[in-house]
Amino acid sequence: MKLTHSPLITALTLAILPATPSGAKQSEESFKPENGSQGYRYLLHLPKGAEKKGAKEKWPLLVFLHGRGERGGNLRLVKKHGPAKLAEVREMKFIVVSPQCPTTDLWWKPKIVAGLVDSVIKKYPVDKDRVYLTGLSQGGFGTWATAAEYPKKFAAVAPICGGGKVSWAHNYGKLPIWNFHGTRDKAVPVVLSHKMVKAVKEAGGDITFTEYPDKGHDCWTATYDNPKLYEWLLSHTRKP
Repeated sequence: MKLTHSPLITALTLAILPATPSGAKQSEESFKPENGSQGYRYLLHLPKGAEKKGAKEKWPLLVFLHGRGERGGNLRLVKKHGPAKLAEVREMKFIVVSPQCPTTDLWWKPKIVAGLVDSVIKKYPVDKDRVYLTGLSQGGFGTWATAAEYPKKFAAVAPICGGGKVSWAHNYGKLPIWNFHGTRDKAVPVVLSHKMVKAVKEAGGDITFTEYPDKGHDCWTATYDNPKLYEWLLSHTRKP
């Protein structure tokens, strides 16, 4: 896998790394479709400048789907892992959106995730060509599923310790996918990732797979702490 380096990518990646609590910012928001159907509450992180009305600069959007343990009505649970956790202590040069799945749902619903993305794009200065999706465990399954239904909505996706249906493989087209899983995962067997990676490759897709031989279900901490993930995401723009 080759990473392209540019001053923009380098600047954005470096801005993710240093801990800067004073610059951290997440607000509690909610999304409800216009037809009144189910929506999601979500955490919103706006980098400096993105919160200003009429901001001309456009920002990359990172959507994070949590795991099953963070479902419910308390949004603070979502801050336990991943980008939602990092946004509490670091100035991230992404608009970060972290929705919460209600306990009534066992799985993320791609239609609602896609609707949330559209809503955020309308409200905030998002670069439509740099929208990224990632998630862990239940959110890893949700990432696979949402990308299968809406592959043209994202520039790149990163499912972690999840799985999906091999029949989705052709849906992804050339969407860049970086998949992660721990060999010792007893909650979600790594074979589920093996099957998806094999199917996407056979379909001619663009997929990279990182398997951690010494990790179990929690391979997300190492993944989200790795600046190369964000560098990789930012190296991609949406294909027409």
